[in-house]
Amino acid sequence: MTEHARAIIVMGVTGSGKTTVGALLAGRLGWDFEEGDSLHPPENIAKMSSGHALTDADRWPWLRKIGEWIDDEAGRGRSVVVSCSALKRSYRDLLRDGRPELVFLYLAGTKEEIGERLAQRHGHFMPPSLLDSQLADLEPLGPDEPGVTVSIVGRPEQIAANALRVLDTP
Repeated sequence: MTEHARAIIVMGVTGSGKTTVGALLAGRLGWDFEEGDSLHPPENIAKMSSGHALTDADRWPWLRKIGEWIDDEAGRGRSVVVSCSALKRSYRDLLRDGRPELVFLYLAGTKEEIGERLAQRHGHFMPPSLLDSQLADLEPLGPDEPGVTVSIVGRPEQIAANALRVLDTP
C-alpha cells in the first residue's frame, strides 16, 4: 500500500500511542517524523491544558498546518509520518485533499486500554479527562478511506511491526 505513499498519518485518540508508534515507523522506514501536536497554535494547547475540548473551529487551522507541513516535505522529496488525532472523517478528508499519497494508520483500543495508558503518562498537556470527548468525536476509518486499523495491544515495537506488515512496507 505505501510503495507509492509518501505520507502516513498515525491517528487515534489521546493516549493511543500515536507519537511513539509514529516515531518507530518513521525510524524503520527512514522517513521524517512530525509530532502533530507541535503544530497546534498556543491557544489550542492552553485550551486543552485547562481541560477544555477543542471545537472544529479550533482544529481547522491546525489541520491545514499539518497539510502544509506534509506538502513542504513532499516538495523536498521527503516521505513522512505524522501523528494527528484526525478523529473525524471531515478532518481526514481535509488532510487527504490534493494528497493522493497519504494513508492513515488508525491505532484502535478500548476506553479501558487507553485509560490505563493515560494513567501512566506524565507531563503531557492533554489531560485524561478529555478522553471521553475524543471518543465521542471519533469516527473510525471508513472502508473507502485509504488506511488500516491496528490494535494498540502490545509493546510499541510490536504495534509498529504490525503496522508495517499491514501497510505492506519493507
